[in-house]
Amino acid sequence: MIRVRQIITDVYKSDIETIKLLTSKKLGISSKDITSIKINKQSIDARRKPDINYIFEVDVTCNSEEFILRKNRSNDVLLTPNEKYDFKPTGKEKIENRIIVVGTGPAGLFAAYMLSKEGYKPLVIERGKMVDERVKDVETFWKEKVLNPNSNVQFGEGGAGTFSDGKLNTMVKDPRFIGKKVFEIFVENGADPKILYINKPHIGTDKLRDIVKNIRNTIIKNGGEFRYSTCLTNINVSNNKIDSIEVNNNEVIKCDALVLATGHSARDTVEMLLSKNIDMKAKPFAIGVRIQHPQKLINKSQYGAEKHNILGAADYKLTYQTSSGRGVYTFCMCPGGFVVNSSSEEKRLAINGMSNNARDTENANSALLVTITPKDFGENPMDGINFQRVLEEKAYSLGKGLIPVQLYKDYKEGTISTSFKSVNPVFKGNTNFANINEVFPSYINESLKEAIDAFGKKIKGFDNEDSILAAVESRTSSPVRIERNEEGVSSIDGIYPCGEGAGYAGGITSAAMDGIKVFEYMATRYKS
Repeated sequence: MIRVRQIITDVYKSDIETIKLLTSKKLGISSKDITSIKINKQSIDARRKPDINYIFEVDVTCNSEEFILRKNRSNDVLLTPNEKYDFKPTGKEKIENRIIVVGTGPAGLFAAYMLSKEGYKPLVIERGKMVDERVKDVETFWKEKVLNPNSNVQFGEGGAGTFSDGKLNTMVKDPRFIGKKVFEIFVENGADPKILYINKPHIGTDKLRDIVKNIRNTIIKNGGEFRYSTCLTNINVSNNKIDSIEVNNNEVIKCDALVLATGHSARDTVEMLLSKNIDMKAKPFAIGVRIQHPQKLINKSQYGAEKHNILGAADYKLTYQTSSGRGVYTFCMCPGGFVVNSSSEEKRLAINGMSNNARDTENANSALLVTITPKDFGENPMDGINFQRVLEEKAYSLGKGLIPVQLYKDYKEGTISTSFKSVNPVFKGNTNFANINEVFPSYINESLKEAIDAFGKKIKGFDNEDSILAAVESRTSSPVRIERNEEGVSSIDGIYPCGEGAGYAGGITSAAMDGIKVFEYMATRYKS
C-alpha cells in the first residue's frame, strides 16, 4: 500500500472520485490502476479565504506499487507505514479478586473496556448515575437550581466530557498509536468514522451519550460489571498494599488492584487519599472565564464568510504571553455551543462549555484561561483545590447562586452590566450580572484583559465591547498529581492512578489514552 500526501481539493469538490483522480495524477498513473483508496488525514487550508481547500493524505493500493515508489522519490509518496496499535498481555501474577475501576469518565471506561476485552472482567464503580438518569438531574439543576452533588455535569456515567463539545484533538505524542486505538473504539461504539481522519474531530455531547452506553454494554458483554451511585469513601491498606475498598461509607469490597480514575472534581477522594499518605503533589493548572461571541463573527474571521455550508461552525485556538510573562490561552472552544453551569458542590459555582454534534446555536464560546503554578496558590496538594473553591464561592456569591456575567467593556471598567447588547446570551443555567473582577486576584484580571485585546488583533471582533464573559472556569484540569512509578503504580501497591483526576491527562482523548496505558501496566503484571 502507498501513502500519498498533499492531495489538494476545493472543499466543494472533494468527493472520493475527485480525490482518486488527483492521486493518480500525482503518481503518474491512470485512476483505473488504483484498486482501493482510503483517507488517512483531512485538514483545512484557509490561508486564501474565502477560497478554502481540503488537504488529504490517502493510502492506496494499485498495480506495480514497487515501480511507482521507485519512480516517485518525494516526501509526498511513500510506503504506507504500520500504524496499528499493538499490545499483548504478558502478566503472570495471580490476583484473588477482580480489578476494580473507580470512575466512568474516558480514563476509567477505556481502561475497563480494554481489561474486559482481555478477559479481566472488571468491576466498575461510579458515584453518579447512568447517563440517561444523569441527564435528567443536570437538566433539573439548570432549570430549578436543585443540585445533586453526585449526579451533575462533573459526576456520573461518561464523566465531565459527556457535557462538553466532545472534542477529540490532543497534543500528546503518540508513537504507539494509542490515540488511534481510542478513535477506533469510539467508531466501534457508534461514532462517525470521519473522526479517524479529520483534523479536528469532535463527537458532540448528544452523540457521546449513546456511545458511552454502547461502551458500557460491551464491557458488560465481556463479563464486566457496573455499579452506580457507588462512591469510593475509603481504602484499606495492609503492608503498604491495597487490601479492600469501602464504598458509600458502609460496604467493604476486597480488592487487589484498583484503577483510580475519579476525574478532576473528586476533591473528597483527594482528601481521603492524603489521609492514607499516598504520594501526591500540587501541579500547575489554569483558571479563567468563558467568553461568548456570535458564531458568524468567528466564521467570518476563519472562513471569510459568516456562514459556510460545507465546513459548518468555525473554531479557533489562541495563545498569548502577557507582559508579565504569564501564559493565557483558549481551551475547550465550543463552536455553536452553550456555556453551562457545571457546579458540583453546594454554594460553589463553576462553568464549562458544551456543544451538540450539529454545533448550531448562534454563539461560539471558549474558556479563556490564565496559567497558574503552586507559587501562586501553595505547594501542598490541597492548596490548588482550596484556591479553586475560594473562586467558586466568590462566583456563587456574586451571581446570587446563578452564573455571574458581564460585558467585556464593563469588565475592563469594573462596572456591572445592566443588559446584553449585540450578543444574545446562550447558557444552560440562569445568569446574573455582576462585576467579575471581584472573583479573581488582580493578576488574573490584568492577564485576561491584556490577552483579550491582543486576541482582537488575531480575530477581528474578539475584543468587542459587547462580548459576554462568564465566571468561573475552574475545572480545566486537576491541581494535583498522584505519583506513579514506571509500572504505573502509586506509592501504595495495587493502586493505579489514571487520567485527568490523577494529573496525567487534559481532555477526552488524552484521558482515554491514559486509561489504555493503565490497562497495559496491569496486563503486564496480572494474569487474567
